[in-house]
Amino acid sequence: MTTSAKIFTMAGALLTLALSIVTGTPEQEKAFTDKYKAAMEGKDSATLESFLYTQGSDLTIVEFYKMMQSGEAGEKIANIELVNLTSEDVKKASTPMDSPGGGKVCLPLKPTKKLVIKVEKKDGNGSTSSTSENFVAEKDGKFVIPVPGPCK
Repeated sequence: MTTSAKIFTMAGALLTLALSIVTGTPEQEKAFTDKYKAAMEGKDSATLESFLYTQGSDLTIVEFYKMMQSGEAGEKIANIELVNLTSEDVKKASTPMDSPGGGKVCLPLKPTKKLVIKVEKKDGNGSTSSTSENFVAEKDGKFVIPVPGPCK
């Protein structure tokens, strides 16, 4: 392994460790996931939207995030948790993304965790499950889901 590869690997590991240290307490994480789960299962779109950090975000992308949240609203959540970011997550979160309207967009806040939600549905035809993931950041001591906007 070259010296630069070793430095890059070490820097990524330190960044991941630093991000996990900065995050909220286990009690704050539980309060966040409990509130999100209650809002999702209760079809409380106002509360779900309150989790979105939209300052400086692209309005088309904001509407997409709202649609994705409401798409599974009312479903029974099998599992919901905040997980530490992997080095791949950190890289993905910091890489500019293509915007639906053209150009590039970036997350306005650096994520510290990832919200992972697993929904299971059962009916007469069998059962299905789906998993969704969103980056989560902290803003003013509160967990939020940052919505991408123009890169700065």
